[in-house]
Amino acid sequence: MVHRVRINRVPVVAAIALCSVLAALPGAAYGFRGQQKHEKKHDEKREVEALEEKWRTAQLAGDVATMDKMLADDFIGISMSGQVNTKQQQLDRVRTRKLMISKIQLSDMKVKLVGSVAIVTSVADVEGTSEGASVQGKYRYTRVYQHLPTGEWKITSFEATRIAPQRSERSNQPKGTPQPSTGGAPTSEPRFG
Repeated sequence: MVHRVRINRVPVVAAIALCSVLAALPGAAYGFRGQQKHEKKHDEKREVEALEEKWRTAQLAGDVATMDKMLADDFIGISMSGQVNTKQQQLDRVRTRKLMISKIQLSDMKVKLVGSVAIVTSVADVEGTSEGASVQGKYRYTRVYQHLPTGEWKITSFEATRIAPQRSERSNQPKGTPQPSTGGAPTSEPRFG
């Protein structure tokens, strides 16, 4: 009598499938870590964008306490006229109402993350007064945040540059209206920041 041995194929197929899954795990784990890193960067960018809105709101309200919390102790700001301001100088300008902003509309915002630093570039359409002079127009600015080990973001640097009106906008202005220079900004130019 011949006995046939019957091999159950289910355990063999399951073993092959398990080996395939285990072989794919290192790549899958890397893909998962890569996705987590991408999501973290995305979340950090959104957090910085929210901070930009918080700063905008604080400037409009003249909220020195919020601004104080957001600025790093070693903050340096450079206005469109080239004026350099420390944290204390910037806060004093707002506190004494030498800088009063009544409108800030932001557009074209980009956030670039480099390690623990976020670099924000944006366009701000601004109205207000600085040192008693009218401030009105569009400015392109760069604001730099540092992510501290405590989890807080602090503003470490700021610089603004006035965007010169287009030729067609300048030609519509009444005669005698000062035209922006193409060279360096004059020192009498109002400071925004």
